[in-house]
Amino acid sequence: MDDDQIPVLHLGQLKVVSALGRGARGVVFLVQDQSSNGELFALKTILRASITKKLKKTTDSGGCECKQGFFEQEVLRLSQHPLLPKLRGVLSTESIVGYAIDYCPGRDLNYLLKKQTERMFSDDTIRFYAAELVIALEYLHGLGIVYRDLKPENVMIQENGHLMLVDFDLSTKLSPKSPSKTRSSKTTPLPKSEPPMKNTNRFSFFHKCCRPAISAEDSVHPTESIDNSEPNCDETHHSFSKSNSFVGTEEYVAPEMLQGNGHDFSVDWWCLGIVLHEMLYGKTPFKGMNRKETFYQILSKSPELVGEPTPLRDLIRKLLVKDPKQRILAAEIKGHDFFRGVDWEKILEICRPPFVPGPSDKEDMDVNKKMIDIESFVQEVFQVDDDVHEKERDHAFLVF
Repeated sequence: MDDDQIPVLHLGQLKVVSALGRGARGVVFLVQDQSSNGELFALKTILRASITKKLKKTTDSGGCECKQGFFEQEVLRLSQHPLLPKLRGVLSTESIVGYAIDYCPGRDLNYLLKKQTERMFSDDTIRFYAAELVIALEYLHGLGIVYRDLKPENVMIQENGHLMLVDFDLSTKLSPKSPSKTRSSKTTPLPKSEPPMKNTNRFSFFHKCCRPAISAEDSVHPTESIDNSEPNCDETHHSFSKSNSFVGTEEYVAPEMLQGNGHDFSVDWWCLGIVLHEMLYGKTPFKGMNRKETFYQILSKSPELVGEPTPLRDLIRKLLVKDPKQRILAAEIKGHDFFRGVDWEKILEICRPPFVPGPSDKEDMDVNKKMIDIESFVQEVFQVDDDVHEKERDHAFLVF
């Protein structure tokens, strides 16, 4: 999408329905665009002063210029996939900057998981969601983007029941290096000029992220701006520079990130293994009493896959291999017995996914609720603290 095609939003045209979430970088609101047909968006806002402060901090220290927030917008601008959000508009005032994305009425996968009787899904349900996650991650990898924050809270349920992967705060792009031999991993082609899945938009109530993140300040800066004119960078024909940044959410962090030896696309497949384990057992496999114990178990403990051997448990085991060079990759994942019989070309055409949001999932749209002033709200939530206060703040990331 070209810059001149992205709508410019103004506060006067937006009616705030509710505040959806907050994190170390900003606040997300459910807003209604009153200048058009009343469409609902998720509006992510960031305090301009915090961007200015971070820019000064990084340039004064000789570091890279802070681009992460803009990198996220660039990802959204370029993505043309029904399992990823679209950039619906940008907002800029003297005190805040923000952008609007698609709004999903089914909340997130974590919410749906908690609604299950035993907080776990059936194998068939897991297969559907896992397949769509593989497709979404494979598409991002084809753009050279490592997602790095896959967890149920970042997987939204659209109105039609299909998934939408959101929140690219921790994503980065790896620069291709000289070609080298890597294990086969065919990239799923983009669906043929299909329009984005329709979204009548709905969202959850105001809440913080349920999972603490490593650090909002540790996000890596992209190695370069994204250029979709480049050929797809799949795992078959290219090798990539590695990132050494330490980012993610505790229970989902890959071992190589903890070891600090650099990481690449394999971290996303590790995270997929954690998510599959959580969908099967209702919990992540390495969570300890505290962060130190969690990290120790990630590095040293094998996942406990209780129950008789099944293709799903075998897939999880192969995804949660400590050595990223030995970890299963996209082509092997798609060819695994767990996905036997799956038509990868038609997954996105399924008209009746396991869960389709209904009226009970909709939030109260009481027009008489007290109006929220976006600028004042963001300033109150995120005052520009000194460095000491920033370190003490709970670094919980946004949940859309």
